[in-house]
Amino acid sequence: MEPATGVEKLHVLIDEMAVSIQRHTDVTYLEALAEAGENVFQHSIVQSLPDQEAERLQNKLDQDLPEEMKREEIRKAFQLAVIKGMKEAVQPHHAMTPDAVAMFMGYIVEKLTSKRENLALLDPAAGTANLLSAVLNQVSKDTAAYGAEVDETLLKVAYVLSNLQEHDVELFHQDSIEQLAPPEADVVVSDLPVGYYPKDDIAAEFRLQAQEGHSYVHHLLIEKCMTQVKPGGFFVLLIPNYMFESDQADALHAYIKDEAVILGLLQLPSSMFKNTQAGKSIWLLQKKGPNVVQPGQALLAELPSFNNQDALLDMMKQMDNWFKEEGFTS
Repeated sequence: MEPATGVEKLHVLIDEMAVSIQRHTDVTYLEALAEAGENVFQHSIVQSLPDQEAERLQNKLDQDLPEEMKREEIRKAFQLAVIKGMKEAVQPHHAMTPDAVAMFMGYIVEKLTSKRENLALLDPAAGTANLLSAVLNQVSKDTAAYGAEVDETLLKVAYVLSNLQEHDVELFHQDSIEQLAPPEADVVVSDLPVGYYPKDDIAAEFRLQAQEGHSYVHHLLIEKCMTQVKPGGFFVLLIPNYMFESDQADALHAYIKDEAVILGLLQLPSSMFKNTQAGKSIWLLQKKGPNVVQPGQALLAELPSFNNQDALLDMMKQMDNWFKEEGFTS
């Protein structure tokens, strides 16, 4: 059956190019995907492939590339391909933020910053920039975006994805805990990587270092980003539900109490996860600063299934009221 939508057409095209590049150049699928994205951006086959194969792919590019591609179509087409590549890669930190969740986080960022004329956005664990670009596609104001990522392959995909969507994104190849180079941000949005941070000498400089053994990478990232966010800036973070029950939770609570106010915690539907231990929530924080006050009532909710449109719309109406009552929207 012929692919019908722009997303399907672009996905089929970039997947076929990536498979060919992988076969002829002995790279991983994710590396080949970044190369395929570059071909789409340049509208030309830029790799050194056998002449006949390069000509075949160029013809496919000329004939099958949709004439007009919306940003969300580009993002979703690449997302499908990235998921395939991550199954092959099997590294534990290679995981894609669910599409509905990424869009929902973008909606939250737009609401929190509705009274600001421009915005600086940071993802310290950007991966392929899928979450970052999903948020950028939701935000209506002039936005500069920064992404940091330690994995060079994911960063290459992020670079191509950002270029194709014509987003103003500056990308940094770095360990965000050891070094975070981007300018100050108004909002940190991230699907926090979870686990232990191996560099104990670096962790020793942090207030949230573990008293024994390795420190948690997700704790250290929060502390590092707290120094990178402007006073009054926001955090919209995807976190594991068990984070507040871990052996280092008390230290995290004390740190957040000193540095920020908790705006809300939105638990994702349990149906999204294979088991309860894998459950996640969206955590909303605001860094302390002038005119920052604790909300009259924190936004606490268990989100309905994203497939239940009526229940989700009802929840968003309640959230819209909360944003208005707390002064984030007019």
